[in-house]
Amino acid sequence: MAIANDYSEAAFVLSMSEKASAALSRRCLQSLLREAGATKSRDLADQIEEVLPTLPGYLQTQLDAVRNIGNFAAHPQKSKATGEIIDVEPGEAEWNLDVLDLLFDFYYEQPRIAQEKRDALNKKLAAAAKPPMK
Repeated sequence: MAIANDYSEAAFVLSMSEKASAALSRRCLQSLLREAGATKSRDLADQIEEVLPTLPGYLQTQLDAVRNIGNFAAHPQKSKATGEIIDVEPGEAEWNLDVLDLLFDFYYEQPRIAQEKRDALNKKLAAAAKPPMK
C-alpha cells in the first residue's frame, strides 16, 4: 500500500531530515484523502476543503497544517520580512505524522472497531431470534 509506505518512510527519515519527512507526509495526506476520503479534486487544498465537513473538529483544525508544512518542505518560500527561505522547524514534521495518525484512526481504525461491535451484537441478536441492527 503506497500510503503505508509513504508514512513509514516519512517516519524513518524524520531524524535525518524534517524537510524530507514533511514532504512525504504531505504526499501521504494527499493519497489518504483520495483513497479514504474519496476526494475528487486534484489539488490538495481543494481535497482538504472536500473532506473538512466530514471530519471531527479536532481534525479539521489540524489538517491544513500538514499541507502547509509540506509546502515549506517541497516549495522554497521566502520570508517577506527577512528574504530567507522558510524551513520546516523542529517538531513540525513530527506534528504532521501525529495528524496522519489521527486520520488513520478516523478513516480505518474507528470504522473497523464499530463494525466488529456491530457484528458481535448482531450475532447476539440472532442467537435471541431477534432482527439485526438497522
